[in-house]
Amino acid sequence: MAGLIREEDIAQVRERARIEEVVASYVTLRNAGGGSEKGLCPFHDEKSPSFHVTPSRNVFYCFGCGEGGDVIGFLQKIEGLGFTGAVERLAEKYGVQLRYTEGDGPAKPRRDTNLRPRLIEAHKVAGEYYVDRLGSAEGVAGRQFLSERGFDKAAAERFGVGFAPRDGDALYKHLRQKGFKDEELVTGGLVAQGQRGHYDRFRGRLLWPIRDTSGDTIGFGARRLFDDDRIDAKYLNTPESPIYKKSHVLYGIDLARRDIARSSQAVVVEGYTDVMAAHLAGVPTAVATCGTAFGEDHARVLRRLLHDHEEFRGEVIFTFDGDEAGQRAALRAFGGDQQFVGQTYVAVEPDGLDPCDLRLQKGDAAVRELVARRIPLYRFVLSNVVSRYDLDRADGRVDALREAAKLVSSIRDKSKVDAFARELAGMVGIDVDEARAEVRRAAFRPAKSGDDRRRPGTDRGAPYAQAPEQPERPAAPPLPDLRDPRFSLERETLKLVVQHPLVVGRAAKDVDADDFTHPTYRGVWEAVSACGGPSAAPGNDVWVAKLQENVAEPAVAQALNALAVEPLLSMKEPNDAYVAAHVYRLQEVTVMRRIADVKSKLQRTNPVEHATEYNRMFGELVALEQHRRNLRERAIGGEA
Repeated sequence: MAGLIREEDIAQVRERARIEEVVASYVTLRNAGGGSEKGLCPFHDEKSPSFHVTPSRNVFYCFGCGEGGDVIGFLQKIEGLGFTGAVERLAEKYGVQLRYTEGDGPAKPRRDTNLRPRLIEAHKVAGEYYVDRLGSAEGVAGRQFLSERGFDKAAAERFGVGFAPRDGDALYKHLRQKGFKDEELVTGGLVAQGQRGHYDRFRGRLLWPIRDTSGDTIGFGARRLFDDDRIDAKYLNTPESPIYKKSHVLYGIDLARRDIARSSQAVVVEGYTDVMAAHLAGVPTAVATCGTAFGEDHARVLRRLLHDHEEFRGEVIFTFDGDEAGQRAALRAFGGDQQFVGQTYVAVEPDGLDPCDLRLQKGDAAVRELVARRIPLYRFVLSNVVSRYDLDRADGRVDALREAAKLVSSIRDKSKVDAFARELAGMVGIDVDEARAEVRRAAFRPAKSGDDRRRPGTDRGAPYAQAPEQPERPAAPPLPDLRDPRFSLERETLKLVVQHPLVVGRAAKDVDADDFTHPTYRGVWEAVSACGGPSAAPGNDVWVAKLQENVAEPAVAQALNALAVEPLLSMKEPNDAYVAAHVYRLQEVTVMRRIADVKSKLQRTNPVEHATEYNRMFGELVALEQHRRNLRERAIGGEA
């Protein structure tokens, strides 16, 4: 049975794998102050950045959805990996040699059991093979295709374009010679299995490598070249696999990622050659979907790279063909327009040319001009709807208004409805108030029988059948909000302990679990105590990871992640005075609670009948008051 990775090797992976570098492959990060960076969370959809990364402690946390952890945890969540798989992937990237234990025996290196690295390596080798075949005699058809579209050898090399031999199993044999197994090749989608054995999925086609944001090849797009190709489809794509999800993939994202983040602009084109043409023409933010319509998952990928939020709005430009199919694509994009905070635009060439043909016929400047002439997407869509009707006739204007009003009323961002109604009034040639009224009527117009309308509380249009009644059980009272002002002192003190343990040092030597009234904060302190207290912290960079190892409850782990990245109330680095003002004040509040308890008992105790107990409590009260005054002086004077 495979053993466990040695703890010291895991620690080395945590030390070498910088979380800001790993996260930056998925999210555009900007300075958040206090040594932290922030961006749009990759784990839930949001319009304002609440996802924070703190490189000095190698942790991340989202204040919106509560996801958090270290660099290993981030990779687990973003890629759906297990702990071992995430460690192995980071080790491969950062050059850490992992050793494994077999039972109680000595540590031994072992062969990688995580499938992803093998699939990535297989695609890399396949891509190199395809590139080599494009330059061979049999690749002449592929080179001719590229040349006819204005792409020379340098362009092909820049984008890694290759050619798949027409032989049924040429790639299969090549990869088998390189040591890859049938299971790996079939799972990755490079090879298929039929009744006569294994055969190459792509044969006699021009191929573009599809890469993720980190630059790893995860699939291919293949263009038909020969008339006798048995598969009629002009384009084929890698099937869904453990590393390739077409709804999450954008061709060219590896090349465009940095320019998208830098300019806060993304240009969405329709094909591989359009991406090539746009980049070569000076539009380096161009990307394309891979065999599927632009959807919500694609939008999330772009939003994270655009840093698209209320404070800093991004810009997405769709380049659709001017034909009917392009107009349908624009309507689909309009339906998802509210996924972006910033403006969405559409760029359509008057002659109906796509970026590739436009560059070929009119040059690079024409492609750049196409993007520069963009118009708001909503204006393009409404114009297309209105253009279907004869606006010289009264009934035509009424029909155009009703049809367009449906679109305007469906917009999720209601703050835009009034502006769109104004635009619509101008297009149709009617009074603004009339357009507004029609939009309001459209919003409340009953749905047709076939519409997917659901009653509140139902799930996915499920039948309204009642579930059998179950005996009610008394629910446990919910825990109070961690951000309730009652717990602000506990929260700030724990932030100091988690983020600056060496500064807190011995000032917290007398702090214990009773100083924390919220059960979750008490759980965090118990993890601190289990690690020997803040004075025993091994260093800020590994302190949080050590604490996390001593936490079992999810709520405590989530709170710990938040405490690790949330800025201190002080804008400056904490000093002894700031520590004292919180640590000793926290203990003083505990003493004050004890004083209140003792006073309450004294009031309920008869000093004559229970003189001994009464005197004992009175003496305790005096001692507590003196202790409280000492703590107050320390809190004010900053004495550690």
